[in-house]
Amino acid sequence: MQIDLSNKTALITGASGDLGRVMARTMASCGADIVLHYLRNETKAKELQQEITALGRRAIIVQADITNEREIAAMKEKAEAELGHVSIVVANAVVQYKWTSILQQAPEDYVSQFESCVMQNVYLAKAFVPAMIERKWGRMIGINTECAMQNAPSQSAYVAGKRGMDGIYRVLAKEAGEHQITVNQVAPGWTISDRDRAAGSEENAAYSKNVPLKRRGTDQDIANAVAFLASDLAGFITGAYIPVNGGNVMPAI
Repeated sequence: MQIDLSNKTALITGASGDLGRVMARTMASCGADIVLHYLRNETKAKELQQEITALGRRAIIVQADITNEREIAAMKEKAEAELGHVSIVVANAVVQYKWTSILQQAPEDYVSQFESCVMQNVYLAKAFVPAMIERKWGRMIGINTECAMQNAPSQSAYVAGKRGMDGIYRVLAKEAGEHQITVNQVAPGWTISDRDRAAGSEENAAYSKNVPLKRRGTDQDIANAVAFLASDLAGFITGAYIPVNGGNVMPAI
């Protein structure tokens, strides 16, 4: 048994970022062609495109503001024109901002999180799900966060956006399910990325001591879960919020 994404095209938003790059490489290694979305880091996007084509897969880069419906629609048109039907959408991009207390957090930070966590996914669904319905197959995969269950001080804008995203995904799972489209979320913990490896900051005892597996996860752990959900192996999983964080948070029943 293996993850086979051959003859599939996947879009990854925020593909030039730390998690996005590993997701793109992993899905390409499973046989998918990749649409690499970026906002500002064209250099990283082009480097990643070259890596993926070296694996024997097709890849294009597309610049877009994921909080703008017109730009997402234009991204869809470019993707379909160059790579054909997009059957897997991974919503990974999110606006970055400085975390602080509710009393000090700027109102515009709540707006940015709503736009990038909620409206991005609404726009992606409107752009890509209709063609999935026509073909009776599709995957919508959102990158959520363990923070949505932790609700720790200073996380309010991020948590508010991601919990709103959770609502969109659960409703979409019910609306799109009859068309054999699965809609799921992966919720990373505090994940080790290339940034940590470069800085030598992979270990954090204060965080890891509360994790049942006693370590931080890696970007590859997250990418593996995404690739699984994108595949036919996960064809009967939908509406799920799946923590990939060593058990640091555990959804209750």
